[in-house]
Amino acid sequence: MENPLQLKSLNHISLVCRSLERTVDFYQKVLGFVPVRRPGSFDFEGAWLFNYGIGIHLLQAEDPHQMPAAGGINPKDSHISFQCESMATVEKKLEEMEIEYVKSRVEEGGIYVDQIFFHDPDGLMIEVCNCDILPVIPLDGGAPVLQCSRMNCNLKHHVQQQQHPTTVTL
Repeated sequence: MENPLQLKSLNHISLVCRSLERTVDFYQKVLGFVPVRRPGSFDFEGAWLFNYGIGIHLLQAEDPHQMPAAGGINPKDSHISFQCESMATVEKKLEEMEIEYVKSRVEEGGIYVDQIFFHDPDGLMIEVCNCDILPVIPLDGGAPVLQCSRMNCNLKHHVQQQQHPTTVTL
């Protein structure tokens, strides 16, 4: 597999928000992100959050009233997705927090993936799923790649493991 830019992982996503305070609160209380130190040399309002091996950089909109209004919850809209341990827990917590959501289910080869979609305070679509049960199968017909559900996981490592399996004798 070629890696022309020698990428290692996704570092962060940047999101422009209407109210920095409200959006930080949402990502902390709903998704479990933790505020982390941000370089003091920035001359604009923002916040950095981190968890699950990914950063979310929030930027205060210069003119919050010019940001587009959120539409309905549409699973086909652009979104970010998080894997979870228990879909039932996610649904229960969203109900307790009175967050509107839409459920969906995808079937592939007898494997069922459950999805829950909802918006953050600025209308960004968020998906929570149990997608890690669906194998990642390269289109070139190669062997399935294990889904990464932990922070230090990369595709190259899994490809190497498949080419040189480790045998343990007990």
